[in-house]
Amino acid sequence: MVPRNPKLLIIDDCEIDSKSLYINLAKYWKKLIYKRISSISEFQAALYDSSWDAIITEYSLPQFDALNALDLLKRSGKEIPFFIYSKNTDENNALAAMRHGACDYLHKGFSFRLVFALERELKLIDLKRKQRQTESQFFHLAYYDELTGLPKYKLFCEKASEVLSNRSAQGKIAAIYSIKIEHLPTVGNSRGYNIADALIKQFVYRLSVHTGRNCLLTRLEGGRFTFLNGEVNTLDEVQVFANQILKLGSLPFMIENLEFYISLKIGITIYPDDGSDIEVLLTNSESTLAVNKGSWKNSYQFYTKEVSEISLQRTLLSASLRRALEKNEFVLYYQPIIDVKIGRITGVETLVRWDHPEFGLLQPDKFIPLADETSLIVDIGKWVLQEACKQARYWQDAGGEPISIAVNTSAIELGQSHYLNYIAEVLKKERFDPDLLELEITESVLMHDTDTSIKVLRELKQMGIKIAIDNFGIGFTSLNCLKKYPIDILKMDRSLTNDMTTSADSLSIVNAIVGLAKNLGVLVLAKGIETREQLDLLTKMNCNKVQGFIFSEPVTGEKLLSFIKLRKTGTFT
Repeated sequence: MVPRNPKLLIIDDCEIDSKSLYINLAKYWKKLIYKRISSISEFQAALYDSSWDAIITEYSLPQFDALNALDLLKRSGKEIPFFIYSKNTDENNALAAMRHGACDYLHKGFSFRLVFALERELKLIDLKRKQRQTESQFFHLAYYDELTGLPKYKLFCEKASEVLSNRSAQGKIAAIYSIKIEHLPTVGNSRGYNIADALIKQFVYRLSVHTGRNCLLTRLEGGRFTFLNGEVNTLDEVQVFANQILKLGSLPFMIENLEFYISLKIGITIYPDDGSDIEVLLTNSESTLAVNKGSWKNSYQFYTKEVSEISLQRTLLSASLRRALEKNEFVLYYQPIIDVKIGRITGVETLVRWDHPEFGLLQPDKFIPLADETSLIVDIGKWVLQEACKQARYWQDAGGEPISIAVNTSAIELGQSHYLNYIAEVLKKERFDPDLLELEITESVLMHDTDTSIKVLRELKQMGIKIAIDNFGIGFTSLNCLKKYPIDILKMDRSLTNDMTTSADSLSIVNAIVGLAKNLGVLVLAKGIETREQLDLLTKMNCNKVQGFIFSEPVTGEKLLSFIKLRKTGTFT
């Protein structure tokens, strides 16, 4: 803002003239501050020792020259209005001074004109200052992350290109680390986004310790970051630094007297082997994260040619996924669920496949993650539910006994406001008994939004629908959490049953889960059963249900009908 009490530097060897000028100016600025000097050396000292709102000077004095003073002012880089207030009325001098950068050239005795000129220039300076502040704010918003203060993607790429250019000139490598904090949305949903933001800022602070001249850090979005390390010289050093990042994430985070732990995923690319510019390197490191989604935790992975091929396939699948429903490319398969006690089919698990025109029959792990990322999982989920209910009704109408069908439900679907209504409409339309419908949810879905999940699941239970936790034993569900949720079935993950015949520890875990289910009053189902030995062990434990290749691989609806008919005659074992 324009100063109410301007600080003026007056250059004149006549104290009376200076005093007179001060008195005249003080009529407009009552608390005027000024200093009088009379030589070029004093001017140079005053210029660097203090800040001034304006400079008012004679054109020429025995030890002072206004043009030299203007040159000194330019070299200082300071933007201070410079006025010549002189007895010298030579127009040539006035013209020379204005060309050198003086704001105005006024004759002594016309102080009212000087006041007008001062006000004009002080307002102009204030306007320029505000413009610079605005530009600085816009620049910061455009180029820096609001939460962390880190450079955004564009600025990061500009600076990273300079670092890579220098490394190239020196014949040295650099490493790009794409870093993702796992399950960060779960923290935000369960504890509040202020906690998640605080966690992000603490993590950034730890990483920022390693930034420097040849190391840069940016936050892409949420809990995803990219770190450029231009200080590494060998692959061993690249790995050492990756382990340092993992160690930073493994230490506890203290937020509002709560202790948090995180797990990280890191995708690594090497310059220049994996890309000649920063954007290619970033794309490849991000691809490394994407194609390994869910397959490794709290670890790092290097980019490979195979990653590039998988990434390309993901891109092609993503482009055609939206049209897959319209073209009826999805098909349903069903895997029998066997009641261990009676040895008969009591239900089926519904499994969706994508009959892709180019890549053939695709398993869910090839396209469901893509559907989750694009929210197409909602439309696919609706289609699966309706088709499964329609198929189950067809089996009954074809003479088969009613059996239950299990359908997977995603976190996105569970959070849809019209989800309950849609299920009710499907059940009514397909004339399917709600008691025969099982909705499978994973442990991670339960943790997505605890209060909402409990509310929705209870309403589903009131409709008669059964709730199953799928892939139980590999997630984050606590015993307290299990008590809160209206669960009917625990489905043990196949990784727990795979080696229970060869590992005493695995056998103990499976036995403990069966016992837990019994104590909670819920059924337990073991997935992935392939051998008679596994089945015998589960039978001894009193496991309620099993499914796996020992009975049948997933089959079409038509083939499943023949199994149901065999069940009716008691010949399917």
